[in-house]
Amino acid sequence: MFPRLNIHKFTWTSPDGNTHNHIAHMLIGRRWYSNILDVQSFRGVGCDTDHFLVVAKVRDRLAASKQAARKIDGDRFNLRELEVRKQYQIEISNRIAAVENLSGRKEINRTWENVKESIKTSAKVSLGMHELQQHKPCFGEECLGFLDHRKQPKMQCVQD
Repeated sequence: MFPRLNIHKFTWTSPDGNTHNHIAHMLIGRRWYSNILDVQSFRGVGCDTDHFLVVAKVRDRLAASKQAARKIDGDRFNLRELEVRKQYQIEISNRIAAVENLSGRKEINRTWENVKESIKTSAKVSLGMHELQQHKPCFGEECLGFLDHRKQPKMQCVQD
């Protein structure tokens, strides 16, 4: 399926080093068969074993949910509450009125920048900033400890 030199096809070497064989296989269902991009054995990986590591590159296809893309967080700014909405409306109307008084409608870009800034500042004042949730890191100290534990035998094998 994937053209390789014989040296990359072998997954086992006999103890005398003369006999090579392909005894390790990757199994995958028909549905995911087209997602396999490459399969290869690596000779240099491992510690004191006559088997080689078999690695497959797999394409991951994710489907975007149409409902998740349309979902709007209604509680983000609490505009459904009457008091918050009224406060926001008053704040934004006051700021835009101040911008209209300052500008003589000569420079449209400068007026737009002032309106945009007034909308942002009134939203910060009346609605507050939305705090993002902090997620735990998936790769933490415990994972680093396991990796160090796995590296120690290999490093001892290399040093000896």
